Amino acid sequence: MDRRDFVKSSLATAGGALLAGRTSTAHAVATPSAAPQSDYKPAHVPGSVPDSVIDTARFPDGFLWGSATAAYQVEGAYNEDGKGESIWDRFVLAPGKIKNGDTGNVACDSYHRYRDDVALLRALNLKSYRFSIAWTRIQPDGTGPGNARGLDYYDRLTDALLAAGIRPLPTLYHWDLPQELEDRGGWPNRDTAARFADYAAIMGRRLGDRIENWCLFNESKTFTQLGYLTGIFAPGRKDPFAFLKATHTVNLAHGMGFRALKSANARVKVGSVYDVSPHLPASGSEADRIAADAMEKLSNFWFIVPPLTGSYPEGALPAARQQELLGARPGDEQLLRADLDFVGLNYYSLTRVAASQEKLGIPALDVTVDWAVGPDEKTDIGWDIYPQGFYDILMRMHKVTGRRPIEITENGAAYNNRPDATGQIHDPKRSAYLRAHLLALSRAIADGVPVRGYHCWSLMDNFEWAQGYTQRFGLTWVDFDDHQRRTIKESGHWYAKVATDNRVA
Repeated sequence: MDRRDFVKSSLATAGGALLAGRTSTAHAVATPSAAPQSDYKPAHVPGSVPDSVIDTARFPDGFLWGSATAAYQVEGAYNEDGKGESIWDRFVLAPGKIKNGDTGNVACDSYHRYRDDVALLRALNLKSYRFSIAWTRIQPDGTGPGNARGLDYYDRLTDALLAAGIRPLPTLYHWDLPQELEDRGGWPNRDTAARFADYAAIMGRRLGDRIENWCLFNESKTFTQLGYLTGIFAPGRKDPFAFLKATHTVNLAHGMGFRALKSANARVKVGSVYDVSPHLPASGSEADRIAADAMEKLSNFWFIVPPLTGSYPEGALPAARQQELLGARPGDEQLLRADLDFVGLNYYSLTRVAASQEKLGIPALDVTVDWAVGPDEKTDIGWDIYPQGFYDILMRMHKVTGRRPIEITENGAAYNNRPDATGQIHDPKRSAYLRAHLLALSRAIADGVPVRGYHCWSLMDNFEWAQGYTQRFGLTWVDFDDHQRRTIKESGHWYAKVATDNRVA
């Protein structure tokens, strides 16, 4: 199962949701104070044609076009230059966890070939590169002073990007927790938030003079649910109560990491990255509508409301049970707060929700929901193609995030086209996917959503978590059998023209 398939198999949230197979249970909640009213409905249903179809779109002057990767997915060099073991280094060795037994030990070899990556960005005329920093390169066991050789690597990458006129946009945590910290309890252990803040401070001191914009976490919902509830991602635990505590620790780490970066270097701007999706009822039934409403609020708001308000979405979890289920303590409201300078949003597909009669016996639950398969056209990984949902969720989240600038930190599609006899990779469906979503993005900007940048996932084919190397999201083909040779795909050339023209034709 891929990192985003959790929205298709199940959804777990604070309030005691439990994922099991394709079923989860979620407590229906009141709308968070920072969110819009609960009678939200998407502007259009899948397959419908918007009232105002935009065939071309020009983006605002200064709009940032970029692409994205993540450390474990591209760097390789898993045990070089003092790097410690991460939970993914350990997890990929477990039989049956990753397709074909693949690992990220070499991946795209970006640790050695980062100059090639920068050259790709330049060839695509991109001005922003979202990458992540491997915590275990900086603190091999998650504690102590920074490892000089690991810090030097990110120095080199940063300087190479700046020399090429490309903005570095690092993410501090993209799922690769030091294994030593997992052995001490992992994200369910409150102390991990303090360790994250220490790590953030090291990076702020080292690179804050050259990097202005920082992301704290990538998709907290995904790595807590799949890592601690379903066990299909690292560290592979299946414990709903550990999961709930993990969500609270991560939210504490948002606030603590935000302040640590700001203290280390006052010039930096700090945001975080959230994966979002519109939630549609699978039918016109009242039960499905209620289930979809509950699931939408829980899945999209649990990690973004606490830093902005200092509290969890109203009604999501009774205050009397927060100490029991989250490990919350008096004063945590202040620790949770982080007045984010900007917000990163990842969008791939929609979520359909159907009420279910099955109960899983977890306390404080009263609505069970299933993900319901829809009729829409799908990408090669099986995700629904729904560009209207991109517009809908941007309008939705703008009401939550308010004045803050938004960056699209991931959007893309898996199409597994291989090189033809001439070595070219023709992938017209990816270009069509990107075009449709960029037109939807342009509509949202025209309607007032303050989006300042877009990052296509991904710069190149890479290790796609539990899918191994079977799914290809890249604008660039990587030949994993031929020394990670890189070839820009047809869609990459199309995207380069969009970036050059600042316009979708």
